[in-house]
This record gives sequence, C-alpha cells and structure tokens, in this order.
Amino acid sequence: MKLCAFWVVLAVSLAPVAVGAEVAVPQGGAVTQADPVAALSDILQIGPVIEVMRAEGVAYGAEMAAEMFPGQDGASWQAMVAVIYDPTTMRARFDAAFRTALAGSQQVDEITRFFGSDLGQRLLTLEVEARRALLDDAAEEAARLGYAEMQAAGVTRLQTLQAFVTANDLVDSNVSGAMNANMAFYRGMAEVGDFAEAMPEDQMLAEVWASEPDLRAETEDWLFPYLALAYKPVSDADLQTYVDFSASPAGQAANAALFAAFDVVFVALSRDLGRAAATQMQGQEL
Repeated sequence: MKLCAFWVVLAVSLAPVAVGAEVAVPQGGAVTQADPVAALSDILQIGPVIEVMRAEGVAYGAEMAAEMFPGQDGASWQAMVAVIYDPTTMRARFDAAFRTALAGSQQVDEITRFFGSDLGQRLLTLEVEARRALLDDAAEEAARLGYAEMQAAGVTRLQTLQAFVTANDLVDSNVSGAMNANMAFYRGMAEVGDFAEAMPEDQMLAEVWASEPDLRAETEDWLFPYLALAYKPVSDADLQTYVDFSASPAGQAANAALFAAFDVVFVALSRDLGRAAATQMQGQEL
C-alpha cells in the first residue's frame, strides 16, 4: 500500500517533532488577533495555505479510494475525507501548536517585520499561488520541464535555490514529516479492527523506514520545480535576501515553529485518514 508523502513547503522549512504528537485545540478555534503570534499566523497567510492543503487532501483521498477500495460507493469515503480536512479544525490545530512552538521566543517581532514587509508578503503569495497551480497535473509537468531547462542552461538561480533549500533543511525536514505522517496513518488503521494484529508496531516502523529512499527522491523531484516556479518572478537580489533571512536566527526560529506546527496538523490528518480507511475497508460506520 502506497502512502502519501505529505509535503509542507512554505516560506521556511519545517522541523520534525515526535511521531504522534498531540496538541490541545483551544475552544473557539484560533487565538485572538490581539496576540502577536496569532497576528503572525495571519501574516504568514496560513489561511490560504490550509485551503490549498484541503484541496490536496481531497485529491489524495480520491487516489486512496481508487487504490485501497476500488469499486465501492465513494460517497461515504468522500464525506469522511471532507470532515478530516475541515479547514477550521486544521487552522485551530496549527495556531495552538504554533503558539506552543514560539513560546518564550525573542524572534517574533523580527519574523513579523520580515514577512509583513512588501517583499515578505510577495514571497508568501507566490508560494501559495505556485502550490495551488501544482494541483493541476499539466502545470506540475510544466514546472518540472521548466526546472530541467534551468538545469541544462546552468543558470545562477540554481545555486540560490540550493542555498535556500540548504538554509531551511527542506529535503530532510519534508522527508521526516512524511515519515511521521505515514507512521501516524498506520497507527490510525491499527485503532480500528484487527489491523494491529496484521501489522504490529515494529513492522509499521520497518515499512516506514523502507520508504525513506523513495520519499527522498519524490521530495526532491517535487521541491525544486516548485521553488523554481514560485520564485520565477523574484529578482536574484530579493531571493538572496530571502536566503539570508532563512539562515538568520529569526529565520531559523520561524522555520522550526512552522514545521512543528504543521507536523502536528499532518500527523492528526494522517492518523484520522488511517482510521477512516480501516473503517471503510471493514464496511463500518465511524
């Protein structure tokens, strides 16, 4: 069974947290706008990012249905996927975990200044637009071809993109996040029916680790065309400014907090998908 590599490629990379990490979601959803961390969440355009994540999740849910239970009535599955990818719940989980990750940080003001600037907002908007564009298979293939042309031409931009990936540890971080999510999927399945007996914990771990080379290759294959597409309108000087910020203490703090927060979101999503898949396979109701 092929599991999904959940990528979160934003303004900054994401750092791994423990598999199965859980965070309390505050009643009423996101924290108040008067809170500087909540304001930063809005500045980072987390709402639009989550909307794209929802679209990605619904599309992945359709792929799962075709692979895991073909021929079944898909209405109940689609309904479960829609509930799992509820944007309000996803945002509340993100905001709560983001707040925890930035607790006591002295970098919030500097992070806010950078991403709240005209350049920061432009970069974030381009990232969201590129990720939304790559929902279309033809656009994704075009991005790959465009990146291949850049490689053939040996343009300087390639070095800057690599420096951005290195500063943010984007490959390792995304691979780690995908492995965490895949492990959560198995654990979710184990919570329903007899899947735990069919695949004990040590076998789950072995399966997840066995997928690491493929996840790494798939991550790199998606990541670099995505970045090339997103930053195509950006000047070399502005992109270098972004790289420099990413390598700064503030950039690293934002990086770690975003990854920690989104990892909580993805682990919860994946675990819920595992439960739903096992339920669907057994013909049960949630």
